[in-house]
Parts: sequence; C-alpha cells; structure tokens
Amino acid sequence: MTALDFSTILPELLLAIFALAALMAGAYLGKDKIAKPVLWATVAALLLAAFYIGYGDRAEGVGFYGMFIDDGFARFAKITVLLSAATVLAMSADYMHRHGLLRFEYPILIALASTGMMVMVSAGDLLSLYMGLELQSLSLYVVAAMRRNSVKSSEAGLKYFVLGALSSGMLLYGASLVYGFSGTTSFAGIIAAVTADQLPIGLLFGLVFLMVGLAFKISAVPFHMWTPDVYEGSSTPVTAFFATAPKVAAMALLARLMFDAFGNVTGDWTQIAAALAVMSMFVGAIAGIGQRNIKRLMAYSSISHMGFALVGLAAGDADGVQAMLMYMVIYAIMGIGTFAFILSMERDGQPVSDLDSLNRLASAEPLKATAMLFLMFSLAGVPPFLGFFAKLGVLSAAVGAGMTWLAVAGVIASVIGAFYYLRIVYYMFFGAESEGVESRMSPVQFVALMAAAAILLLGAFGMFGLDEAAATAAEKLVGEPVTVSAASGDATANP
Repeated sequence: MTALDFSTILPELLLAIFALAALMAGAYLGKDKIAKPVLWATVAALLLAAFYIGYGDRAEGVGFYGMFIDDGFARFAKITVLLSAATVLAMSADYMHRHGLLRFEYPILIALASTGMMVMVSAGDLLSLYMGLELQSLSLYVVAAMRRNSVKSSEAGLKYFVLGALSSGMLLYGASLVYGFSGTTSFAGIIAAVTADQLPIGLLFGLVFLMVGLAFKISAVPFHMWTPDVYEGSSTPVTAFFATAPKVAAMALLARLMFDAFGNVTGDWTQIAAALAVMSMFVGAIAGIGQRNIKRLMAYSSISHMGFALVGLAAGDADGVQAMLMYMVIYAIMGIGTFAFILSMERDGQPVSDLDSLNRLASAEPLKATAMLFLMFSLAGVPPFLGFFAKLGVLSAAVGAGMTWLAVAGVIASVIGAFYYLRIVYYMFFGAESEGVESRMSPVQFVALMAAAAILLLGAFGMFGLDEAAATAAEKLVGEPVTVSAASGDATANP
C-alpha cells in the first residue's frame, strides 16, 4: 500500500477499524452495558468521517491501481450517505431503547454498511464495486431481521436476503460478460475497449445485467418486489435507514458505473434508464394509493422517487447528473423528516403505522402536523417546497436532453402520486374523530422533523450551496462544466 493508496481510502479504513474495535469492546465488556455508548460513538464517528471528507486537506486521486477513486463526485455522495446514516442512527436511539431493540450490534452493522457504501461510490473497478456492494448488503440483511421475536421481521430479512442474492448473482453474471468481452474489470479499461458507437452484443448483455443488479438495490420497477414487505416488516429505525443512505449510495454507484465504464455509449444505457424511470414512477404512484400502512406507503413512495432520480440519470449529461444528485440529497432530507415523525407514532406504548391513527392529529399536535404537512407537500412536489425544485431539476434535464416525453410522463406520475401524500394531510387536519396516535418524540427526533421541514421550505429561496456542490460533483464525473443550478431550470452544460 503506497501513501497515495492510504490517503484515498483513509476515511473508509478508519471507520472500519472503529467498527471492529466496537465489536471487540462489546465482546469483552458486555454487550448490554455498552449498547447506548456504542450507538452514540458510531454517530460521532460517522459525523467525523463526513467532516474529514468535506474539509480534510487531501488531494483527489486514484488508488489501488485504479480500483478506488477519490474525487469530488465520490466525496459529495459520501458526505450525503454519512450524514444520513448518522442522523437516522441518532433518531433511533430513544425508540430502540424504549422498545427493547437496542443491541450493540446494530450501530456496528450500520457503520459497516456505511463503509460499504463509501467503497461503492468510489469504485473504479467491477471487483471493488462488488466488494462495497456486498459489505453494505450483508450488513443490511442482518438489521432487517434484527427483531428475532417478530415473524414479520424474520420474513423481511429472509425476503431481502433471497432477492438480494438474486440481484448479486445477476450483477456478477453481467460483470463476467463485461470482463469476457472487454478483457478487463477496470472502468477505465472498459471505456477504452468500448470505442464504437454501439456496444458489441456481449458487452450489451453485460451492461443490462449490471443495471438489473443495481436496479434491485434502488428498488426500481420491475425489481422492486422486496421493498414493501421489507419496509413494513423491519423495525422502523431500520426502515428509515433503508429509505435514505443506501438509496443515495446505489444511485451514485449506478451513475459512476454508467459514465466511467460506459460513457462512450450513453445512447444504449440511457434507454434502459428511461424505461426503468417510467415504470418506477407510475408503479410507485399508482400502487401506493391503496396502502393503509404508512411504512408500506413510504416504500412505494421511494420506488416512485427513485424513478424520478433515474430521469436525471437518463438525460446522460452533466445537467442530468447534477439534477440527480440534488434530487437524492433532497429525497434523503424528506425521508429523514418523515421517518422522524413515523418513529414517534405510538398508541398505548406500542408503535403504530396505520393511516387511520393520524386522524385529527393537528388538533392535538399542531406544530408537528404542520411540519408533516410541509414534508408531504414536498414529497408530492408542490411549490414552493424544495421537493418541487428537485422534480423540476430532473424533468428540465430530460427536456434539455431531448426526452420531453419522459418529462411529460414524470409530470403525470407526480400528479397521480400526490393523492396519497395529500390524503395523509387530509387525515391529520380533517379526518374523522377516532382514537388518535400519541406522538412521543425524543429531542433528536423533534429537531430532525423541524429542521427537515424548515430546510424544505427555506431551501426554495436559496439552495444553501447545494446546487454549486452538485454541479462540481457532476463535472468531476462527466467532465462537462455545469454553470447554473439545474433545480432552477436554467442549467447549461458546456462541452
């Protein structure tokens, strides 16, 4: 390992060492005694890693013979992943303690999953891609089934494992085809081998299988079948984690693979991305209408939102990547705020997640209901909330890339999906009188809910520098400078 190699992978290495040290501490000091200290130590470690990546004095570079890339795009995605993971972990502390779910293994598995996500977004080779992906996946399989006395939790873990193994098999098969027809697993080698306007048939099949494997990870239709059951069966803090950081990492990995390895043939994979986007937007919007469980509803919501993020990727240019990155950050904020509220839903000391329990919440908890209204309006894409500008950004990128039909499909799907977000608002403010929900929030959950609602409202008047950071990250990946925020609809990429 050279000094450059060590520098590029230092945050991942330190986070992995922390996770192993915490595991040894639990084994020797007694796991019941250190569960809460380990959780908060993990939150601190994730935040420190994000701070170091964002403000550390490190030059960008490539390590391990091109297998690991430390550039602006990777750093943007890593900071988003780490902040999301740390926030969700902090929000879950009180919930897990009160319901007897807090085990010292949970934060360690979250730390290891976060390490895998960081490797994913920095992958420069099919081998490092798979290592990062499996480190994340294996950790998440375990946390999905963490409630061992719950049949639904065990079912969720088993379904996630079986379908996740299937997706990994497809991804490996695609990788083997790409290696067989290009002679290399390096992204730089693959893009050098793809010099024609169209892919050879073997590489095209490899590309399709790689995209299918990653489509499972982002819950894109038709590879979404695990999502509703896993969201509902997992404990709510685990569901909150599934809905945020892993989605950001998988979408960033998909963009990295497409541009770094297949950037010369964008016409081939943008068609696949567009098809996945259309199916995901409409299935997520329509199937969510009949859901009565808010966790299952959020599962279909995430499917639809991944479709919108894929619209940005399908544009196949720097504007699209910038819009996709901004969309994922805004989606993570909306997810954190929404699940901060869902974590607080109780009746007689037991968690509840049925929509009817939200009836007339505004009369008992007007501040929380108003914050939830902001979140639902943002998820629906109602102006002037930040979610509207996130959708406007990806749809504008599609129009700029000559895919107006895709933007029109996105508008239609957004209108359909708005129904179930507005239905939640209706229940909270105008629902029938019934036994309501007890909103018991820890200070961290309350701050997360209010901060998310405030950001989504105030962000419309200023992006807090997010647009410039996303533009820089997109430029690093695609090599085309983006001059203005895509969320404003005025972005231009200069070749």
